Amino acid sequence: LSASMRYHPLVGALIGCLCAGAFWLADIGLPSPVAVLAAMAVGLAITGALHEDGLADTFDGLGVPASNGTRKGAADERRNRTLAVMRDSRLGAFGAIALTMALGLKFAALASLQPATVYGSLIVAGGLSRLSCVVVMGTSTYARDSGTATPLAEPLGWAGWTVALTTGFALLIALHVLLGPLAAWLALAGLAGGHGLMRLCYERRLGGYTGDALGAVQQASEIGLYLGVLAALGR
Repeated sequence: LSASMRYHPLVGALIGCLCAGAFWLADIGLPSPVAVLAAMAVGLAITGALHEDGLADTFDGLGVPASNGTRKGAADERRNRTLAVMRDSRLGAFGAIALTMALGLKFAALASLQPATVYGSLIVAGGLSRLSCVVVMGTSTYARDSGTATPLAEPLGWAGWTVALTTGFALLIALHVLLGPLAAWLALAGLAGGHGLMRLCYERRLGGYTGDALGAVQQASEIGLYLGVLAALGR
């Protein structure tokens, strides 16, 4: 798993290609909004809704209220309660709201774009949003003693960073060629904004990341990229 990190952006781009293929097939005879839903459904099926589940669990954890008073150890107690809630497989109100908003934003953004723009957006977002996760793993620490993402907490190394960043750069160049410089730069700005905002939400509370937090970062980065493209090319 640790050695696979370098290929996360490439795998994400391949998933985006399959989603774009689903959009193309559905768009032949169905309205574009329906084709967008088909593309989203394919992405959810391929990944098993892994990242969406992480987003929901993260926000359920962030919904844990602060303890009353300022006694010593209150912050650690809240952190531990947050981690426990994030590990709970049940869906709470905060997670349900976050998941609904995330899926709604994706749909609204993609359905507002011209069909020709959706293809490139799906592919590039699939790859760059996974690169966003790799950046988290390379610049933060794992917040649990053990867990699903423990093997991913190993250092990526120069060779791994070279592969991951080269893939991301190639995807950004492709977006530049397909949609133009304004869309490419705003997409990158949106992705960076989603990445940064999500890390602000959880890192101070957890003191690092978890597997669920990686899913949340991927989702926020993907949505941010779509919104950046929409700001540049929305109809």
